[in-house]
Amino acid sequence: MSLTSLQTRLRTFYLPLAGAAAVPLAGCAGEARPPAAEFTAAAEETILEHYYDGSRAAWVQSTYINEDTTALAARASAEALTRAIDFAQEAATYDAASEADEVARKLNLLRGGLTVAAPADEAKIEELSQITTRMEAAYGSGRHCPDGPDTDTCRTLDDLEDVIDNSRDAGALLDAWEGWRTISPPMKADYARFVELSNEGARGLGYDDTGAMWRSGYDMAPNDFAAETDRLWEQVKPLYDDLHCHVRAELAEEYGPDVVDPEGPIPAHVLGNMWAQTWSNVFDLTAPEAADPGYDLTEILRERQTSEREMVEIAEGFFTSLGMEQLPDTFWQRSQFLRPRDRDVVCHASAWQLDLDEDVRIKMCIQINAEDFSTIHHELGHTYYQLGYRELPPLFRDSANDGFHEALGDTISLSVTPGYLVDIGLLDEEPPAEADLSLLMRMALDKIAFLPFGLLVDRWRWGVFSGDTPPEEYNAAWWRLREQYQGVTAPSARTEEDFDPGAKYHVPGNTPYTRYFLAHILQFQFHRDLCAAIGYEGPLHRCSIYGNEEAGSRLRDMMAMGLSRPWPDALEAIGGSREMDATAILDYFAPLADWLREQNAGRSCGWS
Repeated sequence: MSLTSLQTRLRTFYLPLAGAAAVPLAGCAGEARPPAAEFTAAAEETILEHYYDGSRAAWVQSTYINEDTTALAARASAEALTRAIDFAQEAATYDAASEADEVARKLNLLRGGLTVAAPADEAKIEELSQITTRMEAAYGSGRHCPDGPDTDTCRTLDDLEDVIDNSRDAGALLDAWEGWRTISPPMKADYARFVELSNEGARGLGYDDTGAMWRSGYDMAPNDFAAETDRLWEQVKPLYDDLHCHVRAELAEEYGPDVVDPEGPIPAHVLGNMWAQTWSNVFDLTAPEAADPGYDLTEILRERQTSEREMVEIAEGFFTSLGMEQLPDTFWQRSQFLRPRDRDVVCHASAWQLDLDEDVRIKMCIQINAEDFSTIHHELGHTYYQLGYRELPPLFRDSANDGFHEALGDTISLSVTPGYLVDIGLLDEEPPAEADLSLLMRMALDKIAFLPFGLLVDRWRWGVFSGDTPPEEYNAAWWRLREQYQGVTAPSARTEEDFDPGAKYHVPGNTPYTRYFLAHILQFQFHRDLCAAIGYEGPLHRCSIYGNEEAGSRLRDMMAMGLSRPWPDALEAIGGSREMDATAILDYFAPLADWLREQNAGRSCGWS
């Protein structure tokens, strides 16, 4: 699940600030620099003037994929890179600390709104553009061809993932795991040069390096933010350790101690995911004995002949039950709910705000199943957030930090409980409490298993950008972090001839990853705070805010702030706290935690 928003576009160069420059750049001969307030106002005027055209180009490229739409979207992206750099460089010439709060915030957003800041040199900008294009192309076209590229032995990522997700043959799993990692070694030299160029650009904007630039976007000093993520991880680590211990024991029983050391890190290839970032595909090996949740939502939806549009209407009803407005007519006219039969489209679920105002849409190829039922609720969480901040100045039309948007969508999904299904008539009665363990276990294999991976991807990059991890240590540092945080190890010998970080899209695609860690923390905190606000006193995992206007009021207050205030203000609007708190995860999974401790009695937990 994902979204398109102003800051997302700024960071990935989809914001088309094309056309005649509306704002003079500092240092140009004969041009006086305008006051900061005039500069930011002119920048926002340009954003509003051109945003819709660029958004439409990106939308059409995703929903009508062909040479022409791809070329139009690529052109908008290329133009946006130069314009976004111009705005960042101009913003960096002002002393934000001496400006009024609103103007200072806008300056910092413009200066730090890039994922990669190119050097102020046309040749280097071109080189950087070529490198990023090559790395993304290498990933996107990656295939494992053991007998050569012109043979029928070639397998795509989809082919290899199918093996990892479903096979129980250790040899086949290892072959697929190693096979995908043959696509990334050619990226290593490009990535090292990318680091040099992007750091040069970041320093030109006043940051120590690219990693520091990323960490500056959280209303605190970059080093303080790193310490904050460590604090949050330590809060939830005991639950992760218990989950790891149980999963390792069950995998060792399945594969034997020669494959899975019952006292060591878990080999990455047996966890049911190409990157071992989520483990739900090994649910059948690790689930409680009574693993029946008591109902099958997919079967219920299909028996009732629920349509794709009806699934979206049900999700809209969740939000209107909280006192929120109905979605605009254009949402229903312009969204993509089905995979078209006559053209290629990107089916990855996403939420769009094409005009920074009321033209909101979702893009999915909806399947009538429980997973997409929950996903639709998640995506509409993005949509209602977008509508909530649409009255703010353009630079503030986004979430309080990049973890809030995903967290809000997932918060809504946490309220898709059996009780909610009863309320809307999809279930006759809630299953008994003993059925909850299987639901909690499946969710933990996704959300708890993900937490250390969500943290370590950027930990690795921060070290790379700072120079603490030089190119000759890229792979060794990656696996040190995998073992340290996840207790996951490479299933075969790896060397510096390999470049295993490059086998994860977000590295060659240069997409910051800590946002996903934060979202996994915040969604449970939001859920706990909202459930407390409505007076709910039962098990946290059974709480749903459906139908409660007090919960809706708190959500609206938070969403209306957008990015205009520091994120602690937005957090306070929901639950009164100004500090992120991962203990809500422990509260939510408390029954599962008790069960895991029982299962682990007598086992040797931890890893060396």
